Amino acid sequence: MNIKAILFDHDGTLVDSETIHYEMWKIILESYGITLTLEDYIQNYAGFPTISNAETMTNRYSALSVTASVLIDAKNSATKLFLSTQAFPLMKGARESINYFKEQGLKVSVVTGASGEGVKNTINSYDLKSSISTVVSGDDVRKSKPAPDCYLLATQRLGLHASECIAIEDSENGVAAAVAANVTCVAVSGSMLKHHDFSKAVKVFTNLDEARHWIVESYEFI
Repeated sequence: MNIKAILFDHDGTLVDSETIHYEMWKIILESYGITLTLEDYIQNYAGFPTISNAETMTNRYSALSVTASVLIDAKNSATKLFLSTQAFPLMKGARESINYFKEQGLKVSVVTGASGEGVKNTINSYDLKSSISTVVSGDDVRKSKPAPDCYLLATQRLGLHASECIAIEDSENGVAAAVAANVTCVAVSGSMLKHHDFSKAVKVFTNLDEARHWIVESYEFI
């Protein structure tokens, strides 16, 4: 069956946001007397949504005297403040990949387990609205990645069968979510998530340019 859509993850795939998320969490935890090292963040939090990270933090740090919901609110506020004045930088090959697949007649979707605000900011800041067919975020589903809900909703909104789509992800949970929805998934492994298990992905690359070239060579479009 020919490919009719490319489903991009957002954080870590289209935008280089993990370092920024780390700095936000570091500042939040410092206010409670807890030091979050970059190594600790990479091993335990990178690639996971805010809700999951907040719950993990309240379980790991006995010094935390607040609930996960307080941490979630603090992180959401920090992200909102950041996005009010700027956007997450695009990953290498992001704009080129989106434009290329759009020009080939494919539908392009962004499927994130995080809030949709970051995606909206990226689309508006980089003038990508005309290239994106649909956006599905963690706000739209009951269960975020690694549950398949985001991808199931994306294929439904696109009016396509899972076999007509290819997902591009950068995290273990993201790959698992796509595969659970029967969507073929290609992984792009960033420096922070190289330790993740990408065994469910059909192929693993170091950047979007490599992933795009392989998809073009391996699949027929529409």
